[in-house]
Amino acid sequence: MRILTVQELNQHIKTLLEKDYLLANVWVKGEISNFKAATSGHFYFTLKDNYSCLRVVMFRSRSRSLLFRPENGMAVTVRGYVSLYERDGAYQLYAEEMEPDGTGALYLAFEQLKERLQKEGLFDPGHKKPLPLLPKRIGIVTSPTGAAVRDLVEIIRRRWPGLEIVLVPVLVQGESAPPDVARGVQLLNKLGGVDLIIVGRGGGSLEELWAFNTEIVARSIYNSKIPVISAVGHETDITISDFVADKRAATPSAAAELAVPDKREMTRHVQSLKTRLYRAANDKVKGCGQRLAACMNNRHFTRPLDVFCGSRQQSLDFLLHRLNQGVHSSVGGQEKRLAVLAGRLQTLSPLSTLARGYSICTTPDGNRVVQDTDSVEIGARLSVRLHRGLLHCVVENKNSDN
Repeated sequence: MRILTVQELNQHIKTLLEKDYLLANVWVKGEISNFKAATSGHFYFTLKDNYSCLRVVMFRSRSRSLLFRPENGMAVTVRGYVSLYERDGAYQLYAEEMEPDGTGALYLAFEQLKERLQKEGLFDPGHKKPLPLLPKRIGIVTSPTGAAVRDLVEIIRRRWPGLEIVLVPVLVQGESAPPDVARGVQLLNKLGGVDLIIVGRGGGSLEELWAFNTEIVARSIYNSKIPVISAVGHETDITISDFVADKRAATPSAAAELAVPDKREMTRHVQSLKTRLYRAANDKVKGCGQRLAACMNNRHFTRPLDVFCGSRQQSLDFLLHRLNQGVHSSVGGQEKRLAVLAGRLQTLSPLSTLARGYSICTTPDGNRVVQDTDSVEIGARLSVRLHRGLLHCVVENKNSDN
């Protein structure tokens, strides 16, 4: 009896699995769980139903071609081959394709990208730039051979002859289209002198319009410093570019009409404004002339002396009379009050006291009033102020009795 190593047994089982025709190319339906996106770009997850589960790996070479992002709980259908991972001794499905179950992959990818970019604020109305009223130079990013570019150029030149158009030819379909369109928008921003950009293409299927549902194109439009009009497909076609752009046009032809006004209509509008301005100015001048004539006929201009020397002079005389009365009354009252205060002051004056026979005794320099006998010595010199005159005395005797 031969005894096998673990590795030999796993290799044998792997060989059996890989030789099975059914397991070489099998479609499996289930629900994603334990999903993990490695930094290497590989996807690892479990595919399960109500009864069983299956390990699945999808290498980067396959995962990068997915249009949608797998998530836990998502029902999918996976195509691949079954083999054994020798290290763990576990068989697993090596996925090569994956599609959402019940929902188209393109539609799911569209909804996922739309939701993510909306959360990041790329659709925010506050970020959208107004379109210029009269652009001098318009940049167009589209295929140089499609009907869309012919319609754009024809309508723009018909509506505003002589306007400069800068065409950036790009691919609008296929794997190379998204980076090509993004480079076209970036190039016009670097070029300078462009007032408006139109990005788009003619109609087609969802797959043919897919370049305008990619993140790289959406971010190039969002980061553009120049206003962008998105003109992709027909009126019913909605793309991510339409949500990000500053203005969405239903068709390329509609984009041309949004981009520039009709010169003939603008000329008629300017002429109408000119006529209205002339009439308004004429009416204003006429009205001012009538007001001036009315002012000139007013008696203030025809008889100015009557205004100043008539009733106004009488009013002035009356006011002057009232002013004089007020002044005399005020002065008389103040004179009476002054007389009363002067009488009170006279009563309190030391001079009045001296007039009644009293006198004031001070030191000879007059700096100190002598109020009692103890403050002077016998032989001291004093000054005595009378009502009229001053006496210089010498103390010969003093009596301290009251």
